[in-house]
Amino acid sequence: MTAIIKDRDVKASPATLAGLVLPGLGHVLVGEFVIGSGLMLLWGVVVWAAVAGFPRLDSVLHSAFGDRLSVHAFVALATWMLTAMGVWWTAYRRAFPRVLSDAEFNSNWQVFLRQFHRNRTGLIGLFGVLVMVTLVLLTPLIAPFEPNAIDMGLKNTAPNWVHLMGTDEFGRDLFSRVLYGGRISLSIGFVAVGIAGTIGTTVGAVAAFGGGWIDRLLMWLVDMLLSLPRLVLLLAIAGLFRVTGPEGLFIMIAILGLTGWMGVSRIVRSQVLSLKEQDFIQAARALGLSNARIVFRHLIPNALAPVIVYCSLAIGTTMIVEAGLSFLGLGVPPPTSTWGTIINDGREPLRVAPWIATYPGLCIVFAVMSFNLLGDGLRDALDPKLRGY
Repeated sequence: MTAIIKDRDVKASPATLAGLVLPGLGHVLVGEFVIGSGLMLLWGVVVWAAVAGFPRLDSVLHSAFGDRLSVHAFVALATWMLTAMGVWWTAYRRAFPRVLSDAEFNSNWQVFLRQFHRNRTGLIGLFGVLVMVTLVLLTPLIAPFEPNAIDMGLKNTAPNWVHLMGTDEFGRDLFSRVLYGGRISLSIGFVAVGIAGTIGTTVGAVAAFGGGWIDRLLMWLVDMLLSLPRLVLLLAIAGLFRVTGPEGLFIMIAILGLTGWMGVSRIVRSQVLSLKEQDFIQAARALGLSNARIVFRHLIPNALAPVIVYCSLAIGTTMIVEAGLSFLGLGVPPPTSTWGTIINDGREPLRVAPWIATYPGLCIVFAVMSFNLLGDGLRDALDPKLRGY
């Protein structure tokens, strides 16, 4: 049955029609300042990319930044189109809300959306992450210079209208390097946490469901790895497997992923220990389902809520760890730039050119704060005990 739920559904308002002209304005006019401001900021990034990148689109797609980046340029175009459509569609849905049935309104997804919508800090974190990810994906359109182009005549130039963040000691445009470095730093955070989350979820679920000697063996391994100081372990592994070129990036991701899964495994284990005694798991066993199907189709999906929160918080932590290793010279090898390596580059000329280390440092602070706020919002929205009714 599809019925109009007048008291529960989002009300249409003439003010929201302003969002069809400027996405986000309709939300602001009806009091949804966080969402409206975030949408307008995303729309500003879309317009900026169009103004800065479309006049030189041919060179971006072919040879302006080298043949290897042509694929990234196509990714930037796809990101531009998807972001523009997504922002406008959000404004359209606010002006013309969809009518929900009783079943849809009470679904877990809609309950989660309503709870997350009420959490302003979570929304701020979400839009911070969206703006940051959109910027780095649109880098080929936005970045005005090739990140590794050297011009000694512009050594340590202060920020100006041409070089928005100034230049470093080799005359390289810092704004372009920060954008391209953000692609690497965020990629390391997402992929490394994805690896850690996958391993930790699998180990925790298998340990809890298997029980007996399997549980004892896997938890002994987890306890042993947790007893090792992670920073010392990272320094030793990074120094041992020091490789130049693209392989160094993959090794860094593997190191961070393979040393960060233990906390996830403990969270999943505690969840599965509670879930495996529930009636729906007993029913699955009575139906003769295999252990693998029960673990991967029933237990793990129901234990993912705390894992999602943990991973959103761990991305910022992983970026800090990578920046620390890069600052010590054990991170991603040059010429690949990350925010940590740029900070390391600005260590020597810190007194004469403080902007070299300041801007990537602020980017790290902004990224970590955004992921932490997003994680707090997800925790409140996913945990029934912390929801504000």
